Amino acid sequence: MQDQNIDIIKSSGEKVKFSLHKLRNSLKRSGANDKVVEQILDTVRDELYQGISTKEIYNRAFALLKNKKPVFASKYKLKKAIYELGPTGFPFERFVAAILQYSGYEVTVGQIIQGKCVSHEVDVAARKNSEYLLIECKFHSEQGRNCNVKVPLYIYSRYQDIITLNRDQDNGNMIPDEGWVVTNTRFTKDAIQYGKCAGLYLLSWDYPSENSLKERIDRLGLYPITVSTLLTNREKQFLLSRDIVLCKQLIGDVFYLDHLGVSEQRKQKILHEIKMLCNE
Repeated sequence: MQDQNIDIIKSSGEKVKFSLHKLRNSLKRSGANDKVVEQILDTVRDELYQGISTKEIYNRAFALLKNKKPVFASKYKLKKAIYELGPTGFPFERFVAAILQYSGYEVTVGQIIQGKCVSHEVDVAARKNSEYLLIECKFHSEQGRNCNVKVPLYIYSRYQDIITLNRDQDNGNMIPDEGWVVTNTRFTKDAIQYGKCAGLYLLSWDYPSENSLKERIDRLGLYPITVSTLLTNREKQFLLSRDIVLCKQLIGDVFYLDHLGVSEQRKQKILHEIKMLCNE
């Protein structure tokens, strides 16, 4: 049976045709060379069957990559690792703030900002030079859930309430230059259309195509701590509770591994994996 005729089931329940091209691209983003990628593709293709889930394909490819080199598997699991920042949205807010911080912004998380009608808790406020951004983060812990048009509609109204007060008070430095909506999933077509029309900047896993969340993470080497294949779930949760959301942050705060009672040998393995991820 040809692989292009295989129906696969996405996490949303939608049935689509298997794409060898998409799987190849996701494997290449892990850093694996062409030979390794083609070997994994051959194995996965031989194991396909009608109605296989994307989760099963992912799990198999992940296991094969991990056998080749753990750092490849870490990069490959990026999307899943962002879901693992949950179940609450707070670590995702810290993660978005950290990405902006490493891009040169001064950031504040969870700031209360007064609007004309009511006050608003803004997930992330960011400043760089004269640029001032207000950012709302929409985190989904379940795969297959997208951000529909209601999300940017709601956020735009909050954004305008803050702008109106500061314009009325002639408080120029508190008028945001741009409002952002950031999600770990995807935006619907209506949400993207509304965002463009209203002047909101939308950032999701795969949007905008050349500067999406995954593109920014890969380009800057800003991987969430949850991508590690060597840390346990308990250890990851401990680090997240200490605001260590990026692998890069752990390099500077290695003492947390001592607090966790990690042996010296295992600590060196963890740091080696993380430094390779961060291109250090």
